[in-house]
Amino acid sequence: MGKIILGPGKDRSLVRRHPWVFSGAVAKTSGELADGDMVDVVSSKGEWLGQGFFSQQSSIAVRILTFNRDEVIDGVFLKSRLLSAWHARAKRWNRQSHNAVRWVHGEGDGLPGLVIDRYGDVISLQLLTSGMDLRRDTIVEAVAGIFPECAIYERSDVAMRKHEGLEERKGLLAGTMPQARIQVCANGLKWFVDVESGHKTGGYLDQVDNWSKVGSLAEGKDVLDTFCYGGGFALSCLNGGANSVLAVDSSQPALDVFAENMRLNAVEPDKCTVRCGDVFTVLREFRDRGKFFDMIILDPPKFADSKGHVEKACRAYKDINLLAFKLLRPDGVLATFSCSGGVSPELFQKVVADAALDARRDAAMIDRYTQAPDHPVALPCPEGLYLKGLLVRCRG
Repeated sequence: MGKIILGPGKDRSLVRRHPWVFSGAVAKTSGELADGDMVDVVSSKGEWLGQGFFSQQSSIAVRILTFNRDEVIDGVFLKSRLLSAWHARAKRWNRQSHNAVRWVHGEGDGLPGLVIDRYGDVISLQLLTSGMDLRRDTIVEAVAGIFPECAIYERSDVAMRKHEGLEERKGLLAGTMPQARIQVCANGLKWFVDVESGHKTGGYLDQVDNWSKVGSLAEGKDVLDTFCYGGGFALSCLNGGANSVLAVDSSQPALDVFAENMRLNAVEPDKCTVRCGDVFTVLREFRDRGKFFDMIILDPPKFADSKGHVEKACRAYKDINLLAFKLLRPDGVLATFSCSGGVSPELFQKVVADAALDARRDAAMIDRYTQAPDHPVALPCPEGLYLKGLLVRCRG
């Protein structure tokens, strides 16, 4: 096995069990190493620190899988981690009432570079790093052994793979896909997931619980749901008794799926209006027209892909929140989110506060939101906390 030797003082994060070794911390290597190889990581004094997958392409040179020197990283190890992750979700999964669950969430489940979602009897997986990609057959064999009744579809068609020198890839790996779109349910809501062509692994499971929480506050309100995609927030607000919902997204295919989801949930047609358009442009139009709402939901896509994009992202977050504050009626409520990992919760709160200030609205934060519990965050790796949400009420 190859070896990674860290520079002096570069072992502090690993001592605290952070699972990443950045390339700048590496002093030298031992042995002939290739992308995806298993390596030992040792301190400048020769102390063994951990074992993980090596990548010479990525800025993260090693992703640690174990801090236990006695563990062997093989098929048995991977299957054990998969079983442990599923057992942690066992009470969340229910075929009749909650059949859409994130099974593996990378570092949060001790399997960095691997994401697996289960939608009914279809399992959608992403292999994000060379280490996981090299072991694709082993992982698929383990998944099929745990759930032989499920089809397994790969959605490794994500830009992150380029940082590992990998090409994007997707396709059926095992079993038979039941149909193009899969009907799933959670928290009293039903919706369709397109595993083959939908966003991410086919849908957004990190917001499922937040859909319900925000929807429970919508009774009697006129709601604006922006970046609505398949309509999770909009449908939950209608279930929560909203007076009306206006849903906006720039993607007509997403809105077509939303229309199907409305029929699936027996939504009264006159309760919900759908509009295709750029959200920033639509919000400015509403501002100029003097159109107001009791509740506004901002759930934009990632504005910052890296730390270098954070400043630009903050300008976009401030702009969109500023417009939202101007469209809220007295005592109106704003549910605003950021899924940009480089934007910290503290920074996001500051951006929203600055937006309220510039809009000349007195506002108070009354709740915080984060990703659903099947998207766990390893305590030594706070970078895993990527989804931030604030519930803000305007005072007058």
